[in-house]
Formats: sequence, structure tokens, C-alpha cells
Amino acid sequence: MKKNHYELIIVGSGPAGLTAGLYAARARIDHLVIEKGAAGGQILLTDWVDNYPGFPDGLSGFDLAEKMEAHARRFGLSTLTANVVSMDLSVTPKIITLEDGTQLSCTSLIICSGARPQRLNIPGEVELTGKGVSYCATCDAPFYRDLHVAVVGGGNSAVQEASYLTKFAKRVTLIHRRDTLRATKIVQEKAFANNKIDFILSSKVTAIEGEKGVERIQLVNNDGQETTLAVDGIFILIGVIPNNEMLPLALLQAEHNGFIPTDNETRTAIPGVMAAGDIRSKEVRQIVNAAGEGATAVLAAEHYLNNLTK
Repeated sequence: MKKNHYELIIVGSGPAGLTAGLYAARARIDHLVIEKGAAGGQILLTDWVDNYPGFPDGLSGFDLAEKMEAHARRFGLSTLTANVVSMDLSVTPKIITLEDGTQLSCTSLIICSGARPQRLNIPGEVELTGKGVSYCATCDAPFYRDLHVAVVGGGNSAVQEASYLTKFAKRVTLIHRRDTLRATKIVQEKAFANNKIDFILSSKVTAIEGEKGVERIQLVNNDGQETTLAVDGIFILIGVIPNNEMLPLALLQAEHNGFIPTDNETRTAIPGVMAAGDIRSKEVRQIVNAAGEGATAVLAAEHYLNNLTK
């Protein structure tokens, strides 16, 4: 590593981080993108992206990540593969500590550490992710036109996305481990009135099975009775976990669920610190709005840096 201080550090290289890196490099901001693994974040786990503008035929998540990174590198993207373990954002400049003990400092910071879906942690889930196991109905619903899918969950997101899936799937079976749904009453009423949705309550999925894709799921109810349900896909919608282990949550005024609130320009409660992508407190988590937030965050950082020099 040639230096220890940067005008801007971007933590994470998913769609938000890569877009932020593109905008920072293009603006000739002295920057560094830190990523603990491969660039792309969650989209690397996405088998096929069919709704990103500019790619009418769709492309794999890996290909999209590769193109985003290549685009940013054309303008001189600066990156470091490392794991951030802590941040001191109470001082100026801000201090970023890496797993090997190295400390970097920056005048401004963009947090793009992302989030990950809550998993069931059952047999077949990991193996069939992207092959019938999905964590986003908005992303993948069109792939299940005229098919039978299951939805796991009982909160607003699960019930709303079950209703959304009926626009494509011929049948949706919603499975919830409790005997009542947790979604608000109005959301429940709409789902119960939809004749394309079946409900299996007081039950949980114990395994997901299939050869090349999801073919069936194993269930057990609260009385211990086991059943098999044939489905073409399963949407696991039981929550999203923020990647916030390295963040000073109190200083950032994180919400109870651990996501970071910002204003419309992605600015957090700490001057010079922005948050973009899935770590940000919001309703919609899509590749396209993460990318937009990454661009917005760099513009906010640039404005902050310019004002410091006046």
C-alpha cells in the first residue's frame, strides 16, 4: 500500500460501491474502494439479472459485476482487498482499521457494506440458490410465469411479495411457522382475498430438493406431521441482515434493525459520511437504486470536500 490517507474511502464494492468508485475516479477524487471479497456484492449470487437498464437480453449477476468494475477501472478505480473491522468516525480525519491492524484515514467516507438475506439454513438452500431459491420476488418473479412457487414468511414483505408473484405464477403457496401472519391487517386482507394464494400456517420448511433446480420442499407442522409440496421455486422472505459489524452504530444513529438512516442525498448523521446501497435504511433494495445512491453519495462527498477547502 503506497499511502494511508485518502480524500474519500468507499467501503464495499457492490453496485453502490462500484458506482461510487466510478464517479469518484471520473471526478479525479483521491479515493480508495475497500472490499473484503470479489467486487459485485450480492449480485454475484444472482443467477440472472433481467431488469437492469441497458441490457435488454439480461445477463448474469457475475457478468454485470464484471462490467461495472471494468467501467470504473477505465477511469482509474483504486481498490484494496481487505476486511474492515472497525471505524472511528468521532475524529477528523476518520480512521478505518483493517483486519491485519493497518489503519487508513480519510476526509470523507461512503459506507456501502450492504446487507444479506436471512436464510433458513436448511438442506438444499445454498445448493439451489439461483436455481429456484430466491430472496427477491421483485427481481425474479418473471422467471416463474405460469409456475407454482412457495413463499416463506409472514411479515409485510413476504405477504406483499406473495401477492406480487400472482401476477406471474399460476399458484403461490405462502408458508409461515406461526398460526397467524405478522403482516398488517390490510396487507393480509388483500392476500386472503387473492384466489391464487394458498396458505400453510403453523409449518416450516425443513429441506429444499431437486436435481438441476427446485422440484419440491419438505414441510413439518407444529404437530410434527411431515409433508412434501411440489413447487418450481421458493422465495425466502424472512428478513434482511445489515452488514454493520464494523460500524459505530450509535454515532450513525442506526435504526433498531441496524440499518443506517440518511437524508435524500445519502448523508448520515456524521458530517462527511454517506451511506448507499442495501446498508441504507429504505424500503426498496434493487441493483438499480443502489447504483443511483452510489452516484449520489459521491456527489455529496465532493460537495463536502469542496466546502472544507473554502
